[in-house]
Amino acid sequence: MFGAEKGSTDRLDGRKLSIGMVQSRFNEDITNALAEACRQELAALGVEEKNIMQVKVPGALEIPCALQALAETGNYDALVALGCIIRGETYHFELVANESGAAVTRLALDYRLPIANAILTTENLAQAQVRQHEKGRDAARVAVEMAHLLDELS
Repeated sequence: MFGAEKGSTDRLDGRKLSIGMVQSRFNEDITNALAEACRQELAALGVEEKNIMQVKVPGALEIPCALQALAETGNYDALVALGCIIRGETYHFELVANESGAAVTRLALDYRLPIANAILTTENLAQAQVRQHEKGRDAARVAVEMAHLLDELS
């Protein structure tokens, strides 16, 4: 054991953190709502607007490349992936969901950098709309909490 565990509220103080966000433009109505919810929650956690970098990419498969570029700068305490993949009639849904998710996880491990994965994978638009605000807020909290946790562990 590493000693007394900090409370989760201590780990939700974003005042000194820099966060990078990568947002897919595909299904942009959903991803805009995800990004806005994430930004609002980051602000509520104390992350200053000047310490949030947001970039947009065409789709979910491009998110990992932009995440990697941000990770390589060494300027961020955590990153957030924002996207929306809605099942269609072809195998493409599985390919995009699996590959983007695996790449996000691999980058977090390779760079030892927290990456909150808020790439929604839903059966339909209605499911995505139900999740867009909650998952954006969740991603902000995950990014801040995990940035503190990894800092404590290193």
